[in-house]
Amino acid sequence: MSRSQPSLTLVRGDITEQDVDAVVNAANSSLLGGGGVDGAIHRRGGPAILAACRDLRASHYGKGLATGQSVATTAGELPARHVIHTVGPVYSPREDRSGLLASCYRTALGVAREIGARTVAFPAVSTGIYGWPMDDGARIAIRTVAEAATAEAFDEIRFVLFDVDAYTAFQEALDARG
Repeated sequence: MSRSQPSLTLVRGDITEQDVDAVVNAANSSLLGGGGVDGAIHRRGGPAILAACRDLRASHYGKGLATGQSVATTAGELPARHVIHTVGPVYSPREDRSGLLASCYRTALGVAREIGARTVAFPAVSTGIYGWPMDDGARIAIRTVAEAATAEAFDEIRFVLFDVDAYTAFQEALDARG
C-alpha cells in the first residue's frame, strides 16, 4: 500500500518571508542565534524567538539541543506561525554523519506533526557554514522528506533555497527521485 505524498516544492528565496505554518531553522545547539539562516530568522523574527529559546535553555535544554534533534518555538514577527529549530551536523569527510543530517529533517517533521503544521518550509540544513556538500545535502534532504512526509499530515513541504546553486542541486535531487 503506497502512501500519498504532500506537495514537495522548491523556492528560490528567503526563508524568513515564507507564509507557512512552520519554518525550519538551521540552528546551532545553543538555540541563541548565530549566522546564516539562524541569524536571519532571529533578526527578522524579533526578540520573541530569542526569549522562547532562552526559556527552552532554562528548562528542558540546559545543555543545548543535540545534533539531529528539533524543537518548536513561536515565530515572533515572521509570517510563519512557528519556528522549528534543528541542529545539523558539521560535515566531516572522515566520518559518516549523514544519519544525523537525515534526523534533522525527520525530527523537524515529527515536531511539525505535533504542533499541527500542514505547511513546512526547510532550508538546506548544514550546507552553509557547517560545510556539507550541497549536492549530497540536497539528496539526503529530498530522500528523507519524501520517505517521512505523508499527505495525511502535510499539504506542502517547501525547500527554500537562497541561491541558484542550491536550487539547482535540490532540483537535480528531486528529479532523480522521479
